Amino acid sequence: MNPLLVEGLADAIGFVAGALLAYWIGKMLGFDPLAQGYDSSSIGGIVLAGLGGGIGLQLARRWRAGRKKDQ
Repeated sequence: MNPLLVEGLADAIGFVAGALLAYWIGKMLGFDPLAQGYDSSSIGGIVLAGLGGGIGLQLARRWRAGRKKDQ
């Protein structure tokens, strides 16, 4: 498979998985990024979803780099 396609798919899956996980954790903590208006609950949810997406992306890149070393 094309290495650039693998890189793009891994990044996308990592970002989306991290953002969704952070979204659900935020919902359990009372933060809702999809709430109407920009109150503290929605801002907190947006921040959590962004952080989760970034962490998921970094984990996907580290996973991919680790697989590269093994080959």
